[in-house]
Amino acid sequence: MAGPSRQDLPRADLGEKPARVLIVCAPYYQAVADHLLAGARAEIEGWGATHETARVPGALEIPPAIAAAARLSDFDAFVALGCVIRGETSHYDIVAGESARGLMLLGLQGHAIGNGILTVETEEQALARADVSRGNKGAGAAAAALHLLALARRLRREEKGVGFLGRLGDGA
Repeated sequence: MAGPSRQDLPRADLGEKPARVLIVCAPYYQAVADHLLAGARAEIEGWGATHETARVPGALEIPPAIAAAARLSDFDAFVALGCVIRGETSHYDIVAGESARGLMLLGLQGHAIGNGILTVETEEQALARADVSRGNKGAGAAAAALHLLALARRLRREEKGVGFLGRLGDGA
């Protein structure tokens, strides 16, 4: 049975300033992470942006790593990559929910973030979602982050200075 049709947005204009993207990846499931990383890197490069990769132990560590990078560095956008597979305990619900909540809070603070943390029932499902030939979710997360960055750059207001008459020293 075919799923719903999807519509991907064309790549947006990032403006003249080059974009730097930090990919934060939790390689707990290494094969899945490798595929997600390949998709994200290819998508970022397709936009003409540059990227670096940071690895953290698990999905719960991704939001704090992005928060630290946003505070301490000059990255323009962030891509979160990882995988949470349901087990026999409630730990899955905590990790899936809290990592998503952390990323959403960072996004609401104005950071351009693409969430590529897979939440699945089985490793087979994860590998299917990470398959580069079938709509790799790492690439989708990278595209989402860059679309948010393009939107933020387009919406940014020009600096207008302070005062009523003009800039200091311009004779006004």
